[in-house]
Amino acid sequence: MSYIGKKQFVRSNNIQKEKNKKFYQAKWFKIIAVIAIILIIGGGIFLWKADSFFKKISNGGIFQTLVHNIPGVDNQLKGEKEGRINVLLLGMRGANDPAGGTLADTIMILSVEPKMKKVALISIPRDLFVDNSAVGYKTKLNAVYAYGERKGNGQGIKYMEKTISSITGIPIHYAVVINFNGFKKIIDIIGGVKITLDKPFEESVQFNQPQVCDKTTFTIPTGKYENKTVNVYFPGTKKIKRKRIIKSYPLCTNAHPECNGVFKLSAGTHILNSTDALCYARSRETSNDFKRAKRQQEVLQAVKNQLLSAGTLTNFAKLNGILNNLGDNVKTDMQIWEMKRFYDLYKKMQGYQLYQRVIDSSDNSQTGLVYGKKDATFGDILLLKGNNYNKIQNLFQNIFNSNLQENKKSSSD
Repeated sequence: MSYIGKKQFVRSNNIQKEKNKKFYQAKWFKIIAVIAIILIIGGGIFLWKADSFFKKISNGGIFQTLVHNIPGVDNQLKGEKEGRINVLLLGMRGANDPAGGTLADTIMILSVEPKMKKVALISIPRDLFVDNSAVGYKTKLNAVYAYGERKGNGQGIKYMEKTISSITGIPIHYAVVINFNGFKKIIDIIGGVKITLDKPFEESVQFNQPQVCDKTTFTIPTGKYENKTVNVYFPGTKKIKRKRIIKSYPLCTNAHPECNGVFKLSAGTHILNSTDALCYARSRETSNDFKRAKRQQEVLQAVKNQLLSAGTLTNFAKLNGILNNLGDNVKTDMQIWEMKRFYDLYKKMQGYQLYQRVIDSSDNSQTGLVYGKKDATFGDILLLKGNNYNKIQNLFQNIFNSNLQENKKSSSD
């Protein structure tokens, strides 16, 4: 290249560099660059946050699940090939709550037949007396999770699934556990749940029951006592003559009772806040455990409807609130790809048929599957009619074919 040619080349190159400099210094380019950096950093933080959240509640995080996006990898859920997916739903106070924190207050089975567009929601009473797989002897069903957790964090789900499967005769593919705080946080995020009552509702007993007086919680004396007694027998016999009081404990009520002591709702439509929704779902003393189970199904349906309503799951503020608040209050053995697959299947089930049942002690031999009994160690327990699992297993195995459903309706959700 000649000297003149080299000089023209250098001059041309300098002109291009100057143009590039002006371009990068342009105000609009700076704005775009800043936005791009924010998006990159923000996206990374969101992925990290989501990954951290899912690691807290499930078996794997986002990055562990990426392999399931590779073409050819099997992305079917457990039970999907057989046509039915069974999910155990558990609700409880929470591990840090001293009042029976890991005893299951709510026990439901959610069964889904995606291709047939059928969904079943079946409540199992917590007082059912069962063979506890976590300890090897009989206890109430609600204690299985608690005993499992004592063996190590995460074992509660494993033993509850095993026990429930032996009772129902169906495989339990997944489980979801939520505590009271998680339940309330979800309802706070979605802005309450809509409940319609045909008649007034009142729970006047459960939330203000007297307990043995202490210095912190139960401090208001009732003037009543709880007596510890021993049996006095007729000499030389095993016949009880009388009971002798060996110690009396004064009873007090809570100065700050849950649900204001007496929980009331008038007839009509209500938008329940998180506290009232929890009170409504927990109430049982004035009615019974079986009616409480029906109310819990009602609340669960209301939460589902609100969560899937327009804008709820696409609202970043609400989604961010869920990620921030639920990690310590929810557990599941579902991985992220399984959650996504389950949701994708659900979206294809518009107009599904809903079947709802509550296992109860009805006198009707066709629907009443349990009966009550007093036990010296466990107090009030429920036993299976026929003293075997045949009838309850028949219900679970044929829930979609039976004519005995308490509720059977179409859903447009």
